[in-house]
Amino acid sequence: MSGQEPSIDRWLAEAKQDPKASQCGMFLTHTGVVRVTPKRQVREGAKGLGDVAQIEFSYDAAGVDAAVKEALTWPGVYYVRVWLNEGTLSVGDSIMYVLIGADIRPNCIDALQKLVGKIKNDLVVETEIYA
Repeated sequence: MSGQEPSIDRWLAEAKQDPKASQCGMFLTHTGVVRVTPKRQVREGAKGLGDVAQIEFSYDAAGVDAAVKEALTWPGVYYVRVWLNEGTLSVGDSIMYVLIGADIRPNCIDALQKLVGKIKNDLVVETEIYA
C-alpha cells in the first residue's frame, strides 16, 4: 500500500468516476502527518518527553484491506480508499490518507472517524523516536 504518496485531488477525481459515486453526497479525507509533539503528551498530558524527531511506522496490510471491506458495509458508505506509509518517517511526513464517500454527512463523518480509529488503534505500529 505504501510507495509514492497519492494525490488527494486525483483520488477525488477517481472517486467521482466510480459507478457508486452518484450515491455519494459527501466525500471526506483524513491526512495523518508526523508531528513533533509526542502522542502521550497530546493525549495524556505527559511532560518531559522531548520532541519527536521521527517515527517507525508499519501496518497490517491484510487487516487494513479487511477494514476497508468492512467500511463498505456501514450505513450509507459507498466509497473507501486508504494509503499508508511505512518505515522511518520524519516530522511533517504523511502517515496515511483515507477517503470516504457516503450518502449523507453524519454517515460520512462517522465512517471516517470509525475507520481511522480502527486503523490507528488496531492495525498500525507507531514508535516515536525522540530528538
